[in-house]
Amino acid sequence: MTIVLVEGESDAAALRTLAARLGLPEPRVVPVGGSKGVRRAAAEFTGERILGLVDAAERTDFQSVLDTVFVCNPDLEAELIRALGVDGVVALIAAQGELASFRRLQAQPFLRASSIEHQLARFFGGRSGNKVRYAPLLASALAPEAIPAPLAALLAGLSSG
Repeated sequence: MTIVLVEGESDAAALRTLAARLGLPEPRVVPVGGSKGVRRAAAEFTGERILGLVDAAERTDFQSVLDTVFVCNPDLEAELIRALGVDGVVALIAAQGELASFRRLQAQPFLRASSIEHQLARFFGGRSGNKVRYAPLLASALAPEAIPAPLAALLAGLSSG
């Protein structure tokens, strides 16, 4: 069995959602609680095939332990926002009844001059539970051909291994 180590629960939720959408068996995805937990987690699965999914800033933590690492640039949320497009992400937020909340966040003085992509990332990461809540929603909204490259490559690696 292949094990996929990821930094957090939102990464795991997105990966499981995409695997299900592609008709793949549910992968064994293990959140390691941040990139520094990869060494401890990998030690639990000695003898297993292990893949990793990590944000660009933490890639060396994973690459120092695992042979096969897929890197999100700069992170999973940015990959999903780019793949779905700003309008698609805003529509998804609206469908969740949270557009007014997002607009209030955009109006904050420290975010007004930021790109909308940065504002969206802040929306997902700024409230407890938002990353885990929105990761599978964003993944579900993607067309299969729009799946971000690191996720698509990891999923292909699962189906080939």
